[in-house]
Amino acid sequence: MNSNNPPHDIPARPYRMLANVLEPIAVLLMLCATAVVVLQVFCRYVLNASLAWPEEAAQFCFVWAVFLGMALLTFRDRHIAISLFVPRLSAGSQALHRLFLRVMTVIGCIILVIHGIDFMNRAMQVMPALRVPLRYLFMAVPVGAGLTLVLLSAPVRGFAWWSGLASLVTGIVGYYALREGGGAIFGESSSTAILMVVTMFLIFAEVPIVYALVIGSFAGLSPLPPLMLVTITQNMSGALNSFTLLAIPFFILAAAVMNVGGITVRIVDLAYHLVGHFRGGLAQANIVTNVMLAGVSGSSTADASATAKLLVPEMEKHGYSRSFSCALTAASSTLANMIPPGLGLIIYAALASVSVGAVFVGTILPGIMVAMALSLVAWIISVRNGYGGTRQRSGGAERWRSFWLATPALCLPVLIVGGVRFGIFTATEAGAMAFVFALFCGALIYRGLTARNLAHAFREAVEDTVAVAVIIAAASPFAWILTFEQTPQKIAEWLAALTGNRLLLLLVINLFLVFVGLFIEMIAAMVILVPILVPVVVAAGVDPLQFGIIIVMNLVIGALTPPLGVLVFTTARVGGAPSSSVFRAILPFIAAQVVVLLLVTMIPQITLLPIQWFGP
Repeated sequence: MNSNNPPHDIPARPYRMLANVLEPIAVLLMLCATAVVVLQVFCRYVLNASLAWPEEAAQFCFVWAVFLGMALLTFRDRHIAISLFVPRLSAGSQALHRLFLRVMTVIGCIILVIHGIDFMNRAMQVMPALRVPLRYLFMAVPVGAGLTLVLLSAPVRGFAWWSGLASLVTGIVGYYALREGGGAIFGESSSTAILMVVTMFLIFAEVPIVYALVIGSFAGLSPLPPLMLVTITQNMSGALNSFTLLAIPFFILAAAVMNVGGITVRIVDLAYHLVGHFRGGLAQANIVTNVMLAGVSGSSTADASATAKLLVPEMEKHGYSRSFSCALTAASSTLANMIPPGLGLIIYAALASVSVGAVFVGTILPGIMVAMALSLVAWIISVRNGYGGTRQRSGGAERWRSFWLATPALCLPVLIVGGVRFGIFTATEAGAMAFVFALFCGALIYRGLTARNLAHAFREAVEDTVAVAVIIAAASPFAWILTFEQTPQKIAEWLAALTGNRLLLLLVINLFLVFVGLFIEMIAAMVILVPILVPVVVAAGVDPLQFGIIIVMNLVIGALTPPLGVLVFTTARVGGAPSSSVFRAILPFIAAQVVVLLLVTMIPQITLLPIQWFGP
């Protein structure tokens, strides 16, 4: 994410006040969505009376929280964007780039306001249970974008007080130029070609991915009749009106509460007492910690930050190099997306329309294999460098005490996977229950929660949720255009002509996904590629459940490689190591993950047999 701070001069104060008002509203809406889902579970199993309206109410709160949060993240420059060349530019060039980003963002917001209002006025349906007109749900898009435009009228950092207003005027001109001149600009090019070229140009120009997708979709539709433009906001509204996607904020909230509530510390302590006496014991404890955290949080970035904060200083005290410690932490944190309830797995299930429970079961064995491969590499490096092995084995009493203290936290993965597997609740309801359980443990068992750190955790979780959710929403019109022009079918025909061998096809796609992962963040890559690739592999006879695990494994490897390498940058920043040395130290761990990826690709039974035996 971009790290620029909002303007701090006097003219910006009213804008900061508006942002500070929007933040608690977005947090409250997200908490309301959680409370409504918990109420649904309570009524179903305690009162034996399922309610009809909670699902719609939760989705309503979620959609509004996301689009109000979009304005907040835009003002604070915290939307997800890749960072390639801007840090190397001169100060003057960076200032011009900030101005360019502001204008592009304004164009994206104007698209959402104008066509969001158009779609809202066309909506005639009502929500079946709540009996609320759907236009009030769809209103979230133009309202959120309108508030974003208000915040974008703030001065651009490094420019005069009127620079924000000038960027609004420039953006309006840019919008109408693109709308009225799209046919002349792009000629006879297909919508798909226009979409891909414009979107990828803007992404590599470091425009926030959500706005790059919106502008790219608008450009792709601009040569078509004006009525087609309404599909942008129609698809964005519909994409988030999904009960499955509600699992994302719930698990992010659970992870945030765990980190401030003392749960993470107990898991680290247990791992240390279990394997700390082995050669490279603290390295093994790092991996075991991430395995246990993965079964609770589902967020690689959250796990990387928390584990690096707790274990990297401790590993350095015991003779491990700081770069090795950060590299191992980054590699181990990828397990959060390979062991249920990984957010990548949930997003894939939603995009590919497959069972979340089946994906959860299918990824358990690959996740364990990755953990074992990382453990083997850590042991080899520790033996070679003489790391660890000096600590005495913990006694039975110490192990039992640490296990007893960590037991409530260890119950959470069982609650999540078991509840989904046996149909007790959906993945979304499991996320809500995980959040409530984390609150209970942090407040009443570990007593680590305070009003201050809990409020901070809520704000952080909502920001992370919004950053992911708006990309999923913006990718929906992107996918619609691809489907409209039958792009997946054309790619399938091309690949079929290239090779009729299923295994060779998967290997080619693996190479492509690894390349994509170098430059595009996992969530963004998934929402763009899943609608294209799933029909292709299904036509070739590949099970979509196996492919889901393959695509997640590929893209989390991208989070360890430059130039994006978000997990490496996270652990290097928290652990205080140079990122260049961490990138060098992580190469053996990447190699281990690639070996496991190839095994999962070539042996489908690794993922499919557990689903056949234990799947829903």
